[in-house]
Amino acid sequence: MKDKNPTQDDDEMALFHAAMRDVAPLPATGTVVQHKPSVPPVPRKSNLQEQPITADTLSDHIAIEMEAGDDWSYVRPGMPRLTLRKLRRGHWGIQDNLDLHGFTRDEARQELSIFLNACSQNKFCCVRIIHGKGLSSKNREPVLKTRIGNWLLQHADVLAFCQAKAEDGGGGAILVLLKSKA
Repeated sequence: MKDKNPTQDDDEMALFHAAMRDVAPLPATGTVVQHKPSVPPVPRKSNLQEQPITADTLSDHIAIEMEAGDDWSYVRPGMPRLTLRKLRRGHWGIQDNLDLHGFTRDEARQELSIFLNACSQNKFCCVRIIHGKGLSSKNREPVLKTRIGNWLLQHADVLAFCQAKAEDGGGGAILVLLKSKA
């Protein structure tokens, strides 16, 4: 192995320090440090903000992969995992319910859109959606469960969701945490 000359080592060290000049160490606590952008964000047009989500805007493409019986959950990127834990433990009281038993896929999508928009208007924070366990369906598998999860992912007001506790519907229901509108 050939030794480097001292000038080459100094040049490499200077390049390294120049490349690392703006680097800050990661916080040790597991919290996320948010840096404010140097350019202020452009506000959305007010008519876009007030447009409700409709069933037509909710895609039927299944983005959630899960097996029947899975205890599944979601928390929007940027939200602390503690939010999901609080939702699971009942930190927020259930303010309204939507029971989708007996609905077809298209009817359920329409009802969910109407329900979420109404919850947003009423400034509800935590709601329960009952989708059923699929015991009466073909192959005894839930038909709406994965679709509802996928539809909720697409709704901007949904911050997190998780399977309800046994006393709140268990595998046949989902608790949803919504943005609070001040």
